[in-house]
Amino acid sequence: MRLTPAQKQTRALVQAAAAVCEDKKGLNTRILALDPADSGLSDFFLVTSATNERQAVAIADEIELRLKRDFGVYPNSVEGRRHGEWILLDYVDFVVHVFQSERRAFYDIERLRKSARPLTPEEFDAELKTELKDKTRAARTKSPIKARAASAKPATKPATKPKKPAKRVKTAKKPAQKAATRRKAAPAKKKAPRPTRKKTKRSR
Repeated sequence: MRLTPAQKQTRALVQAAAAVCEDKKGLNTRILALDPADSGLSDFFLVTSATNERQAVAIADEIELRLKRDFGVYPNSVEGRRHGEWILLDYVDFVVHVFQSERRAFYDIERLRKSARPLTPEEFDAELKTELKDKTRAARTKSPIKARAASAKPATKPATKPKKPAKRVKTAKKPAQKAATRRKAAPAKKKAPRPTRKKTKRSR
């Protein structure tokens, strides 16, 4: 069963309230997981017993304080605090019932909710841990499946285009180089022949 974020929040609140009941020595604490068809607006009933009025008020006050401090959540309504025989804290998604033992036996709220599934705080915690384990297991098994699916696909290399011959970059010639090339290109001038002197016979 996958839980929505709102359902997870509700379960965390119920868990915290049940921990308060245990800390304050509440008796026979039970969490009733209500049938959605029969529950109306609430998902859970948290039921606990106190031996006297003072203990009942102390449990109710501590639940209200801890949920306000740790989660920033306030009860929608609080009833029965003045007499302390049956204190009801309505958090909409779950309802806390703190009874004195005689009143709990008289009203027998668990019998009135026959379709509800009663859980001890330990069983409730175990369900939450199981849900968390299932979620992490599912998250871990997802990634290898994706990896195997990716590896099963044939790796196709992109078609390589034939490389074009690199263009020769024409470098601009410097003026000195240009002049040198011109001098080399110009035809060499022929030297004018020297006039030859005719040999004259010397008179003896």
